Amino acid sequence: MLAIRVDPTDPTPPYEQLRRQLADAITVDALPAGTRLPTVRQLAGDLGLANGTVMRAYVELESAGLISMARARGTTVSARPSTEEPNPRQVLTDAAQEYLAKARRVGASDDATLRALTEAMRGARTS
Repeated sequence: MLAIRVDPTDPTPPYEQLRRQLADAITVDALPAGTRLPTVRQLAGDLGLANGTVMRAYVELESAGLISMARARGTTVSARPSTEEPNPRQVLTDAAQEYLAKARRVGASDDATLRALTEAMRGARTS
């Protein structure tokens, strides 16, 4: 199985760190279709996380069509068509999470973070 790490000093929520690492591994085929993932309880125990944290990551991955959860079969990586278009909402959410994490690392306030984003949006409209 893939080495997953959750950094407690990263301002990105643990479920999002987990979701992103698994999504990236699935996307680059490091976890090919049919690969069985650990149970929620097992992965939570291995990573020192709450079961709900792992479940949230799994639910979001399932919503994105990357995994399939079934009681009888467990959780497996889904087969995806190679022509799959990226989910625009997920792309924006990922970018926003990364931006927020960077802003927090440099100590920017929420107001300053939002102002910078607003200014960037205004600049993009005039370019």
